[in-house]
Amino acid sequence: MVYSLLLKKRIQSYDITIFQTPKFGEKKGYHEVYRCMITGQSHQHVMEKVFQTFNVADTMPSDYEARYLSTGDIVLIDEGKKGQFYYKLKPEGWKRINRIHVR
Repeated sequence: MVYSLLLKKRIQSYDITIFQTPKFGEKKGYHEVYRCMITGQSHQHVMEKVFQTFNVADTMPSDYEARYLSTGDIVLIDEGKKGQFYYKLKPEGWKRINRIHVR
């Protein structure tokens, strides 16, 4: 029993910010469209939850006014002193990118 508890990752809250361009498919002009806290065990787990939440109309928060998440959108995970991590949605899934890509 103790052994299994040591292997489990701790669930923590992540501060996420979604960036989108004004029109789908544009490569420049990203701006912040939504910010919230999401709990998860890892960045990968949080990115899956973000995609599931913001791609189904019934699960979207009532104050979310942007379009569905789609290819090219960027999500920032801000861990305060641990750093900021940017992920871009590509056809093959979420890929970590440099901050420079957010314009």
